[in-house]
Amino acid sequence: MRSVKGEEWYQADEVAEEYEEKRFSRGGRLIDRREKQAVLDAIGPLDDQTVLEIACGTGRFTVMLAERGADIVGLDISAAMLQQGRKKARTAGVADHLEFMRGDAARLPFPDDHFDTVFAMRFFHLADTPAAFLSEMCRVAKERVVFDTFNAASTRSVYNWLLPMGSRLYGRSEVETLLDGANLELVSAEHDWILPYGFYRKIPGAIAGPIRKADTAIGDSPVGDHLASVSYWNTRVK
Repeated sequence: MRSVKGEEWYQADEVAEEYEEKRFSRGGRLIDRREKQAVLDAIGPLDDQTVLEIACGTGRFTVMLAERGADIVGLDISAAMLQQGRKKARTAGVADHLEFMRGDAARLPFPDDHFDTVFAMRFFHLADTPAAFLSEMCRVAKERVVFDTFNAASTRSVYNWLLPMGSRLYGRSEVETLLDGANLELVSAEHDWILPYGFYRKIPGAIAGPIRKADTAIGDSPVGDHLASVSYWNTRVK
């Protein structure tokens, strides 16, 4: 099994129980909305589409896509996270429209070309061997692979110093090399968040909103793509 940063911490029951409250309350609600929109933009129409989410965690995206008609499987290594996801699915009334599975992203328990789309959010910054994980995602995907990265030339590099585990940061050339190695073709990419995620999680929503508007204005400027701390990659299987 290939490793990811913080694997033991991530699987603790108390982490799963507090995961969303700590990351997606206060200013973190803005992050949740933006990430969900990035997934919807990349995947497109969902009716009758088969989808696999890698590192689904508490099912934020899994449940959202099930509500919109996707036939979706959420896979994660943490039983505690999956338990939270199943609770969320029952509350949303879609427990019979999706499946949560415990498994290893390095050895996906599916045949080749099994899903229309495979995606992973908040995963590649933890991956010690990203090429191996991306190749495995590509193997089970028929059409599309979607993922995000934290960017090296950004404020994320400063924020990284404060994190006990740190994050793997990527330059565009490294992502392009990963895509070539996994036999993937870039369809589109979105670059966002001049300020790192951790900043928004620390401040109240009322303050985060105006700051986010300024962040977006800079992001929409000619220098925005170069300063963005997060990239959302939408790729096609060759």
